[in-house]
Amino acid sequence: MLDRRSFLLGSAAGIAISAAGCRQAERLPLSRPLTINATGLAAPIEIVDDAYGVPHIRAASIPDALFGQGYVVARDRLFQIDLLHRRRMGRMAEAYGPDFAAHDARARLFLYRGDVAEELARVPPHYVDCARAYVAGINARINEVLADPALLPLEYGILGIDPHKWELQDLVLARGVSLGGTVEDEVRRARLAAMGLLELDQVMAPLSPSWTLRVPEGLDAAAVSRADLGVLRLGALPFGIPSASPATPSGAASDEGSNAWTIAPARSATGRPILANDPHLGIGGFGPRHIAHLTAPGLDVIGAGSPGLPGIMQGHTDRFAFGRTNFHIDQEDLFILELHPEDPERYRHSGGWKSFERAHVSIPVKGAAPGSATLRYSVHGPVISHDPARRRAAAVAIVELQPGGSDSFAMIAINLSRDWESLRRDAFRFHPSPTNFHYADVDGNHGWQVIGFVPQRRRGDGLMPVPGDGRYDWTGLRDFRSLPSEYNPAKGWFASANQNNLPANWPRDRIPAFSFSAPYRYDRIADVLSAQPKHSLADSVALQQDTRSTPARQLLALLPSRGSPGTQPAIEMLRGWDARLDADSAPAAFYEILWRELGKRMYALIVPERARELITEVAPSVLLRLLANPDARLGPDPARARDTLFDAALVAAWNGAIERLGPDPAAWRWGALHQVRIAHPLSRIPAIAAAFPAISGEGSGGDAYTVMARGIRGAQNWETTSGASYLQVIDVGAWDNSLMLNLPGQSIDPRSPHYRDLYRPWIKGEMQPMLFSRSAVERGAVRRTRLRPSRGSP
Repeated sequence: MLDRRSFLLGSAAGIAISAAGCRQAERLPLSRPLTINATGLAAPIEIVDDAYGVPHIRAASIPDALFGQGYVVARDRLFQIDLLHRRRMGRMAEAYGPDFAAHDARARLFLYRGDVAEELARVPPHYVDCARAYVAGINARINEVLADPALLPLEYGILGIDPHKWELQDLVLARGVSLGGTVEDEVRRARLAAMGLLELDQVMAPLSPSWTLRVPEGLDAAAVSRADLGVLRLGALPFGIPSASPATPSGAASDEGSNAWTIAPARSATGRPILANDPHLGIGGFGPRHIAHLTAPGLDVIGAGSPGLPGIMQGHTDRFAFGRTNFHIDQEDLFILELHPEDPERYRHSGGWKSFERAHVSIPVKGAAPGSATLRYSVHGPVISHDPARRRAAAVAIVELQPGGSDSFAMIAINLSRDWESLRRDAFRFHPSPTNFHYADVDGNHGWQVIGFVPQRRRGDGLMPVPGDGRYDWTGLRDFRSLPSEYNPAKGWFASANQNNLPANWPRDRIPAFSFSAPYRYDRIADVLSAQPKHSLADSVALQQDTRSTPARQLLALLPSRGSPGTQPAIEMLRGWDARLDADSAPAAFYEILWRELGKRMYALIVPERARELITEVAPSVLLRLLANPDARLGPDPARARDTLFDAALVAAWNGAIERLGPDPAAWRWGALHQVRIAHPLSRIPAIAAAFPAISGEGSGGDAYTVMARGIRGAQNWETTSGASYLQVIDVGAWDNSLMLNLPGQSIDPRSPHYRDLYRPWIKGEMQPMLFSRSAVERGAVRRTRLRPSRGSP
C-alpha cells in the first residue's frame, strides 16, 4: 500500500534508480541508430530526431504515421500522458492509493454514457484507424519499457507503479471534461440576486456583449448555494497532483487564452501569407505541447500536439498553416432538480416524475479493498449533488457529453484536410471545442472560422442555474455553420486574442457566450498590424514578445499631476515611462505593485463586506473606468475619494517595492519578482524533487494583459503561471523559414538533452527553426530510430 507518508517521502531505492538511469543515459550517444520491434505497425517506419528534439516520422501509410506519433509522445512524455489518462479515466486510486478514490468516482461520473460503437460509427473509418494506430503506438512504447525496466521513466521506480495501457474506446469515453467555470459563475450570480446585489457581478466579470441579468422564471435564487456544486467542490487531487477539477470561476483576471494572426501576401514582406500563433497555457509543470512531424503518402504535417491526443493542433501541412485561440461558447448549464417527496431516486420533469439513471461502479484501490460509488444521471447529464433531506439535486448539461461531442478525432480530420473547402466540408464538424481557427495556404488565401458546438436552449441565456423541470432543457446543438467567419478580409490581416470578435450586427438571440476576455492584447496587436504596410517574419516574432501594456498606458494618463506628500518619487518614476513591462524595467516592477494596490483598495471601497465571498476582485476595465470617472460607488464625493485612494496606493506601492526589491529604485527589476519556475507536478514528494531538478533562475516580462502574456499566480505571489509556452511563426509555402519555441523542451526526462534546452531561448524570445523539408531535416538529424512490425502485427 502506498500510504501518504511513504508517497511523500519516496524511497532510497527510487533515488538510486534515478542516479543509475542518469549514468546510463550519459553513456548512450544520441546518434546511435536503433531498430525496435513494435506491435501494431503495418510496415516499418523511420523516426529522425533533429537537434531540437523534434521527431520527424516517415511512414508508408497515414495510420502508421499516427502510430509513430503515439510512440514518440510516449517516448518523451510517458508519465505525463499516463497521469492524464488515469485521471480522466478514474484510475488513479489503483496506482496511488485510497486518497484518490473519491476523485476517481468524480472522474467516472463525467465519462461518456452513450454507445461507444455508435460514436465510432459517426466518424469516417480512416479517422478511426488513425486514432487506433496512435493508441497502439503509445502501447508499443509501454511494452518496450516494461520489457526493459532500465527504459522506464524515473517516476515509476520511485513510486513503485507501472504505466497503464490505453484502449481505443478510452478516447471516446474520456471526453476531457473540465468545466470552464460557468456553472460556478451561475451559482455566484444566483446568490448575488438573492442578496439584492446582482449588479455587483459586473464589478468582477463584466458581460461581453453587454446583457441584462435576470433571474430565470421558476428559480428560487435564495435556495441556490455552493452545495449545489456537489462533487465539483471536491478540491485538488492529493499530493499536489494537478487536477482537472471543474468549477473554477472565470472571474475577471482569467489569463487563459492565446494570440493568433494571419497576414495576406499583399501585406507581407515575403509576398506570401504569414501565420503566427502562441497558445497561452499553464507554465510551471509539464509542457502542454509536444512537437512532431508526420509524413506519409497523403499526409505531411508538423507542429505542436497535445500529449495524449492524436494529431497536430497548431502547425502546418504541405498545403496550409493553421493556428487557434480560445473562442467563448457557454457549453454547460446547471439544472436544479426537485426530488419526489417519497422517492429520492425520482425528479420532477415534463409534468411528471422521472427516475435517475444509476450506475454502481467499483473503484480499484492500491493496498485496500475496492471502493464503490453510485453515479446518477438525469436527462440533462451527470448529477453532481443529491440531497434527499432537502428534496434537491443538481445536474449539469455539458456539450462534450452529448453524442458526437468527442474531440479525439478533430486534429486528425484537420491534418488530413487539403484546403479551406475540405476543412469546412469534412473536418470542422468533428471539433466541438470553442475555437478561433486561423488558416493560410500556399495559394495566398487566409481565413478565420469559429468552430465549436453551441447548445440550443429551450429558453434562458445560460447565465444562471435553471429549474430542471423541462422548461429550460437543451433541444440540440448547432455547429460551426452558425458561427462567424471571414475569408481573405479586405484589410489584409486578421487577428484574435480571445476578445469579443462577434460581428457588430450579430443577432442577439445567437450570442454564444458573455465571457470574452478583455480586449487589451487584441487592441495592441491590431494597432501594430494596422501600422505595418509590409509585415515580416521578424515583425511577428517581435509582436509575440511585445510587452507594451494597454492598461499601463491608460493608468499613466490618470496619474495625478501633483500628489500628496510622499507620492512624488512614485509619480516621477512612472512619468515618461513607455508602459513596456520588460523584465529589466524598474517602472514595470513598480507599476505591477501599484496595480495590485489600486485594485485592492478599490475592492475595499466598492464591494460590501457581505458580498466578498462572492466578489473576489475588481475587473481591470472597471478599475480603470472608476479611476477615470469616479461615481457614487466611491461615496458622496467620488473625485476626492478617488484622489485619496490613488495617493494611498502610490505610497503603499512605493514602500512595498522597497520591501520586496530593496532601497535603490534604480536597481528594481520586474523580472526579479516575475520568475519562471518549472518543476515536476509531484515535486512535493522529496524523491521526485531530487530526481527532477526544478528549472528556474530567470525572470520574465509581460503580464496577463500584454501580447507576451505571462499570467501571475495570485495575490501573494508573482510567479509566472501561464503564457505562450509554445510559439510558431510560419512562412506559408517557404516552410523551412518557419520558427518555433516550446518551453522548456521536448522531453520531461531529466536524462534527456531536451529536458530544458529551450528554457533560456524561450526567456530571451530566441525562436528556433521548424525544419520541414527532407533535406533540412537530414542536415539537422542527430538520432535515427527504425520501428518495424513485430511478429503478429497487421
